[in-house]
Amino acid sequence: MDIEKLEELQNKDLIAKLPAEGVHCFAANTKQVTTRRIVSTIVFAACVALAVVLFLPKTRNVSLGALAAIAAIIALLVFIQSFLIAKYRVAVDYNQKRIVLRYRYSLITIPFESFDAREGEPDKAEALLDNMDPGARTCYLILDDVFDEACYQTSTKDLATREDFFQLKEECFAIAEAYGARNSDGAIKMNTDLKSKDKIKKGDLSDESVDDVIANALNDVEPAEEKAEEKAEEAAESEEKKEE
Repeated sequence: MDIEKLEELQNKDLIAKLPAEGVHCFAANTKQVTTRRIVSTIVFAACVALAVVLFLPKTRNVSLGALAAIAAIIALLVFIQSFLIAKYRVAVDYNQKRIVLRYRYSLITIPFESFDAREGEPDKAEALLDNMDPGARTCYLILDDVFDEACYQTSTKDLATREDFFQLKEECFAIAEAYGARNSDGAIKMNTDLKSKDKIKKGDLSDESVDDVIANALNDVEPAEEKAEEKAEEAAESEEKKEE
């Protein structure tokens, strides 16, 4: 999409309200970082020890030794990466007008002109856990380049604090609204209409449709009641005939 069309989507008044400069960094969850460091250290030490044993003359097994060495390298990379995400996992760069995400060892950038943000949803397992403990409900935020098929998600579990998450969400929504990329014809929209014809969600029925459902249920019940009464009368008549 050319620059002129992108500019047509922008709201100059809203853009003027955004910070003109600065970089707001949002670090990863401290618990998540610590866990990765501990686990990667243990795995690294175990794999190095295993690799050394497997390369010894008496217990030589080159194939397994090589696998253990590769696992040790991966654990080391995870350990190093934990320091990178501790600095920031997501950043809003107002200097260069872009959203920056740290994914493994890559930096993914999304220009404001093609950025959209929307709320995400937990999977079924997480939704059940959230219902058990509403106070710890996990919130999700989708960060999307609308002119690219890929989109990225972060949550209250990923960032250092819940306050950081909601601050990031507020800034991202303001940027998406100001630059208006989501309104582009070339934007790749996420299908939010997940309703199934054979599944009725709570709140989907109008008052009239509820009345119809009740009426249909009563119509089904009434013939059954009439049949039951007829059978009872027939049984009574047969008993009377027997007595005669």
